[in-house]
Amino acid sequence: MKNYIIETERLGLRNWLPSDEKPFIEMCKDQAVMQHFPKPLSNVETITLIQRLQNHFHEHGYCYFAVDELETAEFIGFAGIMNQTWESEFTPCVDIGWRLKKTAWGKGYATEAAKACLEAAFNQFQIKEVLAFTTDTNTASENVMKKIGMEYIGTVQHPMMVGDPRFKHCVVYKSEAT
Repeated sequence: MKNYIIETERLGLRNWLPSDEKPFIEMCKDQAVMQHFPKPLSNVETITLIQRLQNHFHEHGYCYFAVDELETAEFIGFAGIMNQTWESEFTPCVDIGWRLKKTAWGKGYATEAAKACLEAAFNQFQIKEVLAFTTDTNTASENVMKKIGMEYIGTVQHPMMVGDPRFKHCVVYKSEAT
């Protein structure tokens, strides 16, 4: 049995396991999944990302959690919150993010997981403000931000996107604890 930190009707969010490496590597190589990022990730880059997420979890108690579909116990991606320190007018901050494999798209999983993560940020982790960033081309993620009640507050140039002709800027959304 897996220890879920956050559960929804259909999803379990948890810390990362060694068994997540192979499916996450495949997911991070998928051109469609990675279309709003500078490039697909190599095996080493994906493993390094998992290690960074685990380190963040051990230090703060939260991260971009591994997400399982509860009915099948299948790993489908990640969703969660992370401290961001890259330089901008909006950072440092806690941001919310998600990335799901293609077969999990169109089922409402991103919205379901993001809503639960936002609630946990405020209620479980006592965070007062959460931001969300996505490229100006990622309307699917921007729609999730709107669906979970976040408010558009501006745009920013993410340092990973500088010089990439596909992306003009990132949109920024915010939600505050009530």
